[in-house]
Amino acid sequence: MVAAASRKTIAKHRDDRELRSSSSVQWEKKMSNNCATALLVYTMAQIFFVLSFIETKGMSIAPYFGLVLLVAVIVPFCRKYEKRWQDVAHSGLSEQSLAARFRKDQVTLWILALGLPFVFVGIIKLLGAIF
Repeated sequence: MVAAASRKTIAKHRDDRELRSSSSVQWEKKMSNNCATALLVYTMAQIFFVLSFIETKGMSIAPYFGLVLLVAVIVPFCRKYEKRWQDVAHSGLSEQSLAARFRKDQVTLWILALGLPFVFVGIIKLLGAIF
């Protein structure tokens, strides 16, 4: 009888857990997916946009090192966002509050991912004009 009651309790807790996990948004997974996609887009933009600019101008090898450095710098930034959202998603905030924070972080992430390649080209142009 005790075993039957404990099985019912375990089944009830499992059903409650499944209901909660299926009804709520997995914010940390969404941010992880955004970070991975932004990292891919950023790297592709660096490769195709920046490298095509560098190759047409015939500059030294220094911009290539800068390119590698910029790709290496963005990885810890994306990882920081992922870790932050692992904590924020389980902080007990309301769905509306989490959605607002997510949108703000998402916009920041994508502005950086899409804007940094253009900033890098601007720096290369500026350095090319000076030297």
